[in-house]
Amino acid sequence: MGTSKVERLMNLVIALLSTRTFISADRIRETVYGYSGDGSDEAFSRMFERDKNELRDLGIPLETGRASATDPTEGYRINRDAYALPAVDLTPDEAAAVAVATQLWESPELITATQGALLKLRAAGVDIEAAEGDVAITSTAALPGLRGSEEVLGILLSAIDSGQAVQFGHRPARSEPYVTRTVEPWGVVTDRGRWYLVGHDRDRDAVRTFRLSRIGAEVTAVGPPGSVHPPEDVDLREIVARVVGDWPSTGQARVWVADGRATALRRRGTMVGPRTLAGRPGAELSIEIGMVDRLAREVASYGADAVALEPATLREDVLARLQAQATPDREVSV
Repeated sequence: MGTSKVERLMNLVIALLSTRTFISADRIRETVYGYSGDGSDEAFSRMFERDKNELRDLGIPLETGRASATDPTEGYRINRDAYALPAVDLTPDEAAAVAVATQLWESPELITATQGALLKLRAAGVDIEAAEGDVAITSTAALPGLRGSEEVLGILLSAIDSGQAVQFGHRPARSEPYVTRTVEPWGVVTDRGRWYLVGHDRDRDAVRTFRLSRIGAEVTAVGPPGSVHPPEDVDLREIVARVVGDWPSTGQARVWVADGRATALRRRGTMVGPRTLAGRPGAELSIEIGMVDRLAREVASYGADAVALEPATLREDVLARLQAQATPDREVSV
């Protein structure tokens, strides 16, 4: 069975990239698989000429020169510096996405395609390690915010692809119990290294975001395939940004606390002055925001004894946490 043109060209490129010296046509004919055989010199010459032209048409920098200082025979090689791709700078989100995709592609059906993709990533300057058939991308930003949630992500992506709703346990904070949620998933996006599911929460009849790290390990697809249709003009990143992305990581927040309550918040904040809210005496505090969602979690943990006043994103996050814990027949307002 003869060698295909594509395979022959690949073998030629590999051979010409693997040497710093120029290789003569005769040497190529002897060593590169696809050229050797019983064909005549004239047939080889025509084939090799067509292949050289095709490589140049593809933009491959084929060079010619003397095979050696003592041999005037014309030889060929590929300029490695001109052929190599420039370094690819990935953002933390992009590097994490590539790493996750690699893990998801490790199925037997896709392993061949994965290896090909990884070869291209190596050429693009991404540091990749491969051992004993397993593949992984190494990066200082590898899988931020996703450790332990890889299986959850895989199930969610499969459900999104098949157009099915999902059911899972979710908790607003690690110290709180899981609450079962049924969601029509629209997509998964990252924000500041954290991963979020965006979709329509059937239990709340509203658009909601869920951090993957707070979703339980058991995620089940429910309903027939094709029953979920995300809005055509939905901007998932904008939805996430409204909830978590607009948070300042520095600056001051204003929080009201009831008299004799929320002692830990009082210790963290600076007294602005006394203030009565909804008929309850208390104090207004100025508190450094610090980490993105830690303050919202802490304020929400005090229930009605602490109220986020500003910024608006802090207030909205606290409200969302309280509503998630409220029973269906009970409204929470602050």
